[in-house]
Amino acid sequence: MGNPPEQEVEVEMDEDEFSKLIRWMNSPRVVIDNDYCSDATVIRVDCVNKHGILLQVVQVLTDLNLFIRKAYITSDGSWFMDVFNVTDRDGNKVLDKEVISYIKKVFVVCPLYSLLMFRVIIGMICFVRCCIFVQSLESDAFFFPEVQNSVGATASSKHTLIELTGSDRPGLLSEVCAVLANQSCHVAKAELWTHNSRVAAVLHVIDESTKGAIEDPQRLSTIKERVCHVLGGDNDPRTATMSVSMGLTHPERRLHQMMFDDRDYEKVVTREIVQDNSRPKVTLMNCSKKEYTVVILRSKDRPKLLFDTVCTLTDMQYVVHHGTVSSDEGEAYQEYFIRNADGLPISDEDEQRRLIQCLEAAIERRASEGVALELRKGERNFSLSEITRVFRENGLTIRRAEISREGAEVVDNFYVSETSGTPVSPDKIDSIREQLGLPSLTMKQNHPLQPANPPEVVSAVSLFFANLFRASFQSFRLIGSYS
Repeated sequence: MGNPPEQEVEVEMDEDEFSKLIRWMNSPRVVIDNDYCSDATVIRVDCVNKHGILLQVVQVLTDLNLFIRKAYITSDGSWFMDVFNVTDRDGNKVLDKEVISYIKKVFVVCPLYSLLMFRVIIGMICFVRCCIFVQSLESDAFFFPEVQNSVGATASSKHTLIELTGSDRPGLLSEVCAVLANQSCHVAKAELWTHNSRVAAVLHVIDESTKGAIEDPQRLSTIKERVCHVLGGDNDPRTATMSVSMGLTHPERRLHQMMFDDRDYEKVVTREIVQDNSRPKVTLMNCSKKEYTVVILRSKDRPKLLFDTVCTLTDMQYVVHHGTVSSDEGEAYQEYFIRNADGLPISDEDEQRRLIQCLEAAIERRASEGVALELRKGERNFSLSEITRVFRENGLTIRRAEISREGAEVVDNFYVSETSGTPVSPDKIDSIREQLGLPSLTMKQNHPLQPANPPEVVSAVSLFFANLFRASFQSFRLIGSYS
């Protein structure tokens, strides 16, 4: 077929420009209330709806180390209106004025600025078509000016960003750090996850000679060749990958994307029957009357759980129209009413099975296995390759790592376990502390994932409708109190 008539194209462009203008005119509004709820700060966000906006809001809250205790999500139609009950890491209300000011600064565009710019645009529309100008206002930076760097990728001369995926094995991080140290560069920041015998890592690497990014293409090629050789397993059917970028990215969302692309959700971990109940429970139901697919999720509650599930749904191109999130006595309950991006529910059984596997994997990737160790900067300098080598020589494998060596403060968090699978003894931690000469290496309290109550098949339908009405009435009651 040939190109569509010019007149039809012009109408579509007009509708698109008009929708962009409406979205730009209706800037987000945030209300932060410490009086409504006795044990949490209530944050309500209203703005024009678009795909991915829920993830952006949740990401801002979790990046501030706020715990989302409850959430009521409503984004049907063209408007997004969500209510979050949040606390700080100690379970207290958010009273820090700087944090409150930051949240408002991120989400809210100055009304006066919006009014002035609206008048300017009206004048431009009267004079000439403003396609390019309105399109520039469509960017996420207008609605979320502080979020764009955390979600997307931007140029940076401070770090070289290295992304790794491959087969997990004991001592892998130690060998990667040794390769980087041999190339006269060190890790400034890093985050590493392991799941289902796969590993993904995001490393921010600095050239020791220039204290900046690695710019020599030949040197980068050598690093990539040697790191990929370390990552490649003998019996690994999937090829290890490494990519290099001169930029910044949100590491946790990127790790989810990398492990999803690596299909870590496909391999089923062999577990004992007793331990199998500790896995998250994900149930899907179709609401044919409203043409939704209902996702019900139960698991042990933990920080950033909502971010992990919403991130997975968003990156799999599912749209969350309604939802309710709650936690009680350490157990988390999440319920989402979703559709595909084309507006249809999930009808294919293979697609439903894949979504369940992906959500389970998203929760398990960050689940803390083993002993949590925290290392802060002590009296002596130490290299990451040195400490990971000592872990390997003592028979410990790193399940997860969060490393930050920028500025004056050095904070490394490792989640380690015995290679044999047995619990790590405190005596071994003391021995490692002595070998490294690091009294600042401390063992943090870490509780393993506890079993969640399995869903009852008999009451699945009644539970579905009960939570549907509960979420609806509670959402309107909360929203009405701010009107």
